[in-house]
Amino acid sequence: MRQLKLLILALTLVTGCTQIPPVDFMVQDVGPVSNRKDAELKSITVGFAPQEQQKTVQADASIPPVWKEALTDAINRSLIFKDDQETKVNLSVRVVEFDVPEVGITMTTKVGAIYEVIDRSSGALLFSDLIESEGVVPGDYAFVGMVRAVESWNRGVRNNIAQFILRLEDADFSKPVFLGQSE
Repeated sequence: MRQLKLLILALTLVTGCTQIPPVDFMVQDVGPVSNRKDAELKSITVGFAPQEQQKTVQADASIPPVWKEALTDAINRSLIFKDDQETKVNLSVRVVEFDVPEVGITMTTKVGAIYEVIDRSSGALLFSDLIESEGVVPGDYAFVGMVRAVESWNRGVRNNIAQFILRLEDADFSKPVFLGQSE
């Protein structure tokens, strides 16, 4: 009985000292890309896709602003867009999946978002891609499940943004996905 009390006390102390990590989607290892786009990025919007396009979205309104901040940082550090270009573009991101783990030893968050780059002048869709990623956190990362769950959200979105930068670098803006109106 005494050992059980000591075990409960030890577990309480361990879990009581554990701090839930902040929601932080910043991608740490982004550097300048080699294939920069001859377009100036004017605006970025991040929001949820319409219900009919969504898979499982278990997120509230606090997620898109944090995602946008991390995406802006990654774009700025990658130098993928050039300033003072004739072509001005908008980037629209619609979250279609944010499937967070409820319980488990290994926590896996599935993230999906549609990224679209639109020419502001013609309305041409220069880039469109559904990017799906996962954030996996093993059981030995932290004892408390909520710590592993939040870290899996962070990793899922970080991986999604990193994949977007890689795919955008390979995109050819001279071959639009959808032609806009000619001027």
